[in-house]
Amino acid sequence: MTYKLINRFSFLAGIAFLLLFLFKNWPFWPVILVILAYALCMLVLSTNVRFNFFVKSYNSRKDFTEKKVALSFDDGPTTISLELLDILDKFNVKAAFFCIGKEIEKNPDIFREIIKRGHIVGNHTYSHTKKMGFISSEKIYEEIIHCDKVAKKIGGVQMKLFRPPFGIINPKTKKALQRSGHTVIGWSIRPYDAITKSNDVILKRITRKVKSGDLILLHDNMPKTPAILEQLLVLLKQQNFGTIRPDKLFEIDAYN
Repeated sequence: MTYKLINRFSFLAGIAFLLLFLFKNWPFWPVILVILAYALCMLVLSTNVRFNFFVKSYNSRKDFTEKKVALSFDDGPTTISLELLDILDKFNVKAAFFCIGKEIEKNPDIFREIIKRGHIVGNHTYSHTKKMGFISSEKIYEEIIHCDKVAKKIGGVQMKLFRPPFGIINPKTKKALQRSGHTVIGWSIRPYDAITKSNDVILKRITRKVKSGDLILLHDNMPKTPAILEQLLVLLKQQNFGTIRPDKLFEIDAYN
């Protein structure tokens, strides 16, 4: 760990000294502002998969002519996933579930049930580590491949779609994905349901700007999600929106 921290510090220090050299004739504070602006820019680009800066991701289908949207869920499978499956069946909706390898191991029957009911599953890494933006390319690759192996063993599927935890995509993630060959899926509507308490606020964040070809992100490990999902499907129907499975929206393959 100490070795890795030293390496990261050395890299950042190197960037800082390079910028100082390039702008050596500038006054001190403007140089510092340039360095801070560069760091902020890299932070924003690395934490939003929708920018397509490091890798291409599928976030929405702007040229989609049908009045339909797609639904996706992260961080399962959990017992809450079963409640969502029943609601989705009730409204005849098919969605995508981006699953964590550890959760697949904990809930193998639920994982198989998701597939059985006609939904697709995607890779959301094995552990969903909070250090996603700091671990090495090799470690990211191991996280992806480990999740794939668990899904193959338990569900009999070779997942092709990948959604990065927290939407973090950086050069190390890009390198890992070049090795694994996964297709990256983002989102166009993220209501921050994992950190927002009010169901009404979450629903308004989705419905006030929803448009044809959007991909909505929710979480199937939150107790409030079933209620949100049912209300959302009613509201979408009232606005004459249909639904489409994400792989069909983007016309891509979910499995190898």
